[in-house]
Amino acid sequence: MLVDSHCHLDFPELSGRLPQVIESMKDSGVTAAVCIGVSMESMQTVLSLAEKHACLYASVGVHPEHQDCIEPSPDQLISLAQHPKVIGIGETGLDYYWHKDCPEWQRDRFRVHIRAARQCGKPLIVHTRDAAEDTLRLMREEGAGETGGVMHCFTETMEVAASALDLGFYISFSGIVTFKNAKSIKEVAKSIPLDRILIETDAPYLAPVPYRGKTNEPSYVRYVAEEIARLRNLPIEDVAQATTENFCRLFKVTLN
Repeated sequence: MLVDSHCHLDFPELSGRLPQVIESMKDSGVTAAVCIGVSMESMQTVLSLAEKHACLYASVGVHPEHQDCIEPSPDQLISLAQHPKVIGIGETGLDYYWHKDCPEWQRDRFRVHIRAARQCGKPLIVHTRDAAEDTLRLMREEGAGETGGVMHCFTETMEVAASALDLGFYISFSGIVTFKNAKSIKEVAKSIPLDRILIETDAPYLAPVPYRGKTNEPSYVRYVAEEIARLRNLPIEDVAQATTENFCRLFKVTLN
């Protein structure tokens, strides 16, 4: 049993062939996937997907890259999070790669998400790119450790991973961990406690080897699990079981 803890099935690359994508999930032993909210404008689509398909869950949030969009308030996020298929707050965080010149609005938005997560008691789904120091600082300042969460699509150092683990967060690895040149990420995946690891695709992006460069989908999360198993010299069944149990524990989900 495998779980894709982070994907975007509402994006056009996948939404037009969703029945085939879900069938491929089942054929590959992927029991569940989380369709991640990235904007207030798309939230109803994400929630509708989770309502329609028993194997899908949802999160609510506004991606740190998005400008010229509806800004959420804590009350709005908390209200959306009452939906029975919503299991987390995010995707939220900081991204200085695209927005080096105006990060203050990102920091304000991140604080809103952390406060909403604390109030509704649901874990955070955190994106950080070229912003690890500020991301961790805001997490500490806003008490993100009270709710915990996951550092999604982890591409940072072991030191950053250790700081996130100290705050009670999990570390999620995407298809990047299968890339030949991702040596530092492989080292993190090999070294951190197995009971704090999640796996994801971030589909339709970041397809793992052997599908690198193609459209990603939840069924490919198996290749992420296989690489982590190889790095840790474990059977894939052990990694599948551990990451699924970790997912259920963090997001308070019971899978059949």
